[in-house]
Amino acid sequence: MSILYYTLNNTVFTNFVFYSTASIVKLMGMAALTSMKRFSKDAFANPEDLRLARHHSTIVTLNDDDVERLRRNHLNDIENIVPFVLIGFFYVATNPNRDIAYWHFRIFFLSRIAHTICYQMPLPQPGRSLAFTVGYLTTISMALQVLASTIL
Repeated sequence: MSILYYTLNNTVFTNFVFYSTASIVKLMGMAALTSMKRFSKDAFANPEDLRLARHHSTIVTLNDDDVERLRRNHLNDIENIVPFVLIGFFYVATNPNRDIAYWHFRIFFLSRIAHTICYQMPLPQPGRSLAFTVGYLTTISMALQVLASTIL
């Protein structure tokens, strides 16, 4: 009989579902924050959006520092959270040690929160770089374990 890895009875999968969903909600939150910042500063990137501006003299702008900081943070989340979720699904199928898997998921999520705090405050480097690197290495660790389990 085959093992059912993708069920909420599997505590590794349940933990993965929680942290990947929390990461995705964080990612979606960055999109909402970027939109809110665009509205608050009348910093719209498309001509058709100017109708939503509070001031009729608003022009298209692609270089508002506050909007761009949020947008870059959001893009960084996309570049990191999507691979984490995809690789995480494969990782769960390797039947990893429960505690090690939990720490992979927690560390990744906390690194993304730390990265956002460092980016948006902004805090001096190397804080943001360290937060990014920790999350990135966590995903790489899971990927290497998936690759190793498929070779053996």
